[in-house]
Amino acid sequence: MNVVLWIIAGLLAAAFAAAGGMKLTQPKQKLAASGLAWVEDFSPGAVKTIGALELLAAVGLVVPALVGVAPVLVPLAATGLAAMMVGAAITHARRKESQMIGINVALLVLALVVAVARFGPQAFTS
Repeated sequence: MNVVLWIIAGLLAAAFAAAGGMKLTQPKQKLAASGLAWVEDFSPGAVKTIGALELLAAVGLVVPALVGVAPVLVPLAATGLAAMMVGAAITHARRKESQMIGINVALLVLALVVAVARFGPQAFTS
């Protein structure tokens, strides 16, 4: 189970690092033109904040456990991503972008699996 959780956390980290990096480095107009129409509902600062949170969560999913410093940050990062995916699903539902909600739910479930397991039976012990 530990290996499965590392794989899930790694995949989530890669996906959110890429998404967060993109939101941090590209202007809002370019993001909207590339298919992220939801950015039109948010200020440029809010989009950058979302990107920064995604990038921080990606780091928090793997780095604390890898270096053995504050590994409790792993399930906390996963919980934060789960909360972000709830917000993302709500945003897509308001915009009637139902195809995106499925992706949000899948990422939500994966983040919850990591959070629950790392807070519980597969917690990192020192």
